[in-house]
Amino acid sequence: MKKLKWDAFTKKIYINADIEKVYHLWTTSEGICTWFLQNAVYERNNDKIDAQEFIKAGDRYTWTWHNWDGKEEGKVLDAKENDFIKFSFAGDCEVLVKLEKKDDVVLLSLTQSKIPQDEKSKFEIYYGCSNGWTFWLANLKAYLEHGILLNETKIDLRGFDLAEYEFVNM
Repeated sequence: MKKLKWDAFTKKIYINADIEKVYHLWTTSEGICTWFLQNAVYERNNDKIDAQEFIKAGDRYTWTWHNWDGKEEGKVLDAKENDFIKFSFAGDCEVLVKLEKKDDVVLLSLTQSKIPQDEKSKFEIYYGCSNGWTFWLANLKAYLEHGILLNETKIDLRGFDLAEYEFVNM
């Protein structure tokens, strides 16, 4: 049995969809805003890239979500079409999203690594991001397999105390 470590976690999910569609939904501004983000801006050499264009290593991003006033800024570290994407996230952490064709489905494996070992990071990044990615991967599956979104986009949850810790569909 593997021992729990605080510096990384992995989440996996099978999705009944074409690998090309899953890759598109992760690697274009148009795609990632359908199931995950309110807005995604990608820049290459300081120029905004088209919403349908695939991102690639070296691109920078700015992401915003529904129901959260913050933003995430980072860099695409690597990408291989229909195989994987790797990007910086939550400071110096890295997220690797691997896609594997398994018969008629895609096995998506998401690993967030390089998590700092202080108590705040254990709570906010390990616990917070682990819970967050679990929901967002389920949201992606629901969207691709059933055409529905589980995240809240109509009710503004930001006015609720502890909303980010209590609402499962933020």
